[in-house]
Amino acid sequence: MALHIHEAWILLFVVPALVTPAAINHEDYPADEGDQTSSNDNLIFDDYRGKGCVDDSGFVYKLGERFFPGHSNCPCVCTEDGPVCDQPECPKIHPKCTKVEHNGCCPECKEVKNFCEYHGKNYKILEEFKPSPCEWCRCEPSNEVHCVVADCAVPECVNPVYEPEQCCPVCKNGPNCFAGTTIIPAGIEVKVDDCNICHCHNGDWWKPAQCSKRECQGKQAL
Repeated sequence: MALHIHEAWILLFVVPALVTPAAINHEDYPADEGDQTSSNDNLIFDDYRGKGCVDDSGFVYKLGERFFPGHSNCPCVCTEDGPVCDQPECPKIHPKCTKVEHNGCCPECKEVKNFCEYHGKNYKILEEFKPSPCEWCRCEPSNEVHCVVADCAVPECVNPVYEPEQCCPVCKNGPNCFAGTTIIPAGIEVKVDDCNICHCHNGDWWKPAQCSKRECQGKQAL
């Protein structure tokens, strides 16, 4: 009986020895977080606090040195407390500016529109032009076009005509008026028929001519 007990103990010691390290699956036994160390933990970064400033690319600047961090166009000064950067109140860009540069801390207008555009055409500053016979325009320094439309005087005739490239009608034959259906020139008496002599009112061309009857030549012949 004592012999069998001794053999059982031998088996208990032999069985664990058959389990080799290769038979253990490490995926079944995840390691503790403390054991999962990375090689990056061994890297040591320099501490420049109070000694200098580092920009986005990793370049180090000395205390008191001016630099431009990242994509900023405004300069910074390296201090013990870190970069102190300018944040100016930039002037407004002219609304007529056609070329803006961003090389400095503030955008800068390099070219202002120096012409006026009117009905699809460009005109120089202070240039005067006539887009139509009745308009007179000028390109102002503000790049705006100011126009004046001609105010035509009342013609002194009943048959005014419009000439090419002229805004206002003209009396080609001078002042006149109507005597009945006949147009007579102003300033003289006109015998319109055998019995009537007419003349135009002074300055009142729209009024019918003043006429006076006289002895008719036809009656005298009888």
